[in-house]
Parts: sequence; structure tokens; C-alpha cells
Amino acid sequence: MITRRGALGATAAALASTVLPARAAGYPDRPVKIAVGFAAGGGADIIARMVGTQMGAQTGETFIVDDRPGATGTIAATFVAHSQADGYTIFLGSQSTMLVAPAIYPKLQFDPVKDFTPISMLVSMPMILAVHPSVPAHNMQELIALAKKSKLSYASAGAGGPQHVAGELFKAGLGLDITHVPYKGEAPALTDAVGGQVPMLFSNVPAITPYVQSGKLRAIAVTSLKRHPAFPDVPTIAESARLPDFEVLTWYGLFAPAGTPTEVVKKLESEAISALKNKDLASKVSGQGFTIVGSTSAQFTDLMKAQVPRMAKLIKAANVHAD
Repeated sequence: MITRRGALGATAAALASTVLPARAAGYPDRPVKIAVGFAAGGGADIIARMVGTQMGAQTGETFIVDDRPGATGTIAATFVAHSQADGYTIFLGSQSTMLVAPAIYPKLQFDPVKDFTPISMLVSMPMILAVHPSVPAHNMQELIALAKKSKLSYASAGAGGPQHVAGELFKAGLGLDITHVPYKGEAPALTDAVGGQVPMLFSNVPAITPYVQSGKLRAIAVTSLKRHPAFPDVPTIAESARLPDFEVLTWYGLFAPAGTPTEVVKKLESEAISALKNKDLASKVSGQGFTIVGSTSAQFTDLMKAQVPRMAKLIKAANVHAD
């Protein structure tokens, strides 16, 4: 027997099931906020603004960048993880925030897999391991030999960042005794490396390129599995150090809070990928030293599920700490 209350409940459920797709079909119909966990002017902010501007042009709605810097991007990630799952607050995440931070900070207020729905990995970028010209090492084998007989140190843009992770994985993988020297950003790390105050460093491709090209620093290897097109003669760490699985990249991607309607996620995915195919935007992104990825939500989800536990295992084995 169906009661009047039961019939009303069934009707309400049926209406709800039709309202959600209708909303998703009209999405977006108001401004979308992109939270960024790093300061204005940095790589994350630049990518968010370039891609967000193009997505806004495509949809007719504004994509507003909301910079919430601090704690390796986890402040912004926490904000988005607890935001309404309607597609109007999304996150420009990085590997530092979504892969590294969960492994080095024990009390985060979000889970990178459970609390987010990946939309699209937008871009990626490797780092370069370089030395000061006074260092008597011109290739990986000479650098390894030098590190085994001399006390070396390397600079990074800060504890817990991708440069730090790359350095510690390099150190652990080869059994080297090298000291980490963290700086408050990539610029001061490069300044001291160029000045010879620190003999080697890991640095993102766009930041270090002018110093390598001018001869102020000597490139030894790149941290990607494939050689970088701008430096075809510089080998990878995987090939030159015989560490076949070594890869540490800087990447940026869009995430929505878990529970965001599938239709909304698909819309965001489609608009992000279309934005990256725009010739003017693609040229600007490439000019910043990034490699365009433009993954699907499914591809990005698979990567996150595989890389979160992998990175946690690697970081634990390398004894990486936030210092």
C-alpha cells in the first residue's frame, strides 16, 4: 500500500533526479572560483589565470583565481575539500600538495583521494639537477664519484617541495651522503647556486634555463623519464644514474570537491582540455616551460590512486621530512 506521504516522497525524489542534470546542463551560470595554494605570480597562479581566463571565454562565465598561499598549498586544498560540491569552487592542485604533503604532514584536514574528484591534469614540468661551474663534474658519473669522496650539499626551494623530494630520492637511490639546504623560494636558491655558496641544486626548468644557457650553471640531468625538448643533450637521472623509475615532476591540475555531479565534472574537464588546445594559450603555456598534458578526469583519477601510495612509500624510504 502506498501512503500519501510515500507518494509525495517518491515524487520529490523523481523531481530531484531531474533537477540535478538540468542544473548540470546549464553549468556554469555564475562565476567559478579557482582556489590556488601558492602566492600570486608563481607558477600555480600563472597557470590558473591563463587557463581560467580561456575557460571563462569559452563558457561566458568568469573563472576567478583565489590565492590562499601557505603550508605547501594545503590551506587552499582544505578550503576546497570542505566547500559545496557544486562545481563553483574548484582547486588548482600540485604534486607538492596532493602527493608530497599527505606523506610528510601527519594531520592534514583532507584526503587527496577521498575528498576530491580530479578534473584534469593541465601541465607538467621536470626539474634540472645542475652544479656551479667550479664543481669538477661534467656528467652524472663524475658527480656521483665526487659526492662519494667529498661532502656535497644541494639547494632546494624549500623543505617538502618537489626539489627537496627529488634531492632526497636521488640521495637515497644512490646511497649518497649529501646535505639538503632549503631556501625560502626558488629565486634565493638560484642566487646562491649561481654565486657558488651551494654547489648543486634541483630547480624547475623555466627558472633555471637562463642560468644554464648563460653558463652560470651546468646542467647534469633532468628529473623526467624523457629528455626535455629544450635540453635534448641533457640526460635524465633515470638513464644517467641508472635509476630506471626515477621521476619527479612539478604538475598542476584541477580538482573538484568529492561528490560534485558527474555532469559538472565532465563539463569542467571538457572546457579545460579545450582551453589547452587554444593556440594562443598553448603558446603562452609552452613559453613558461610547461608541457601541456590535458588529461581526462578518468586518467587523472587513475594517476592519483596510483601515485599517492607510491609517493608515500618513496618519501618514507628516503626519510623526507617537512623540517
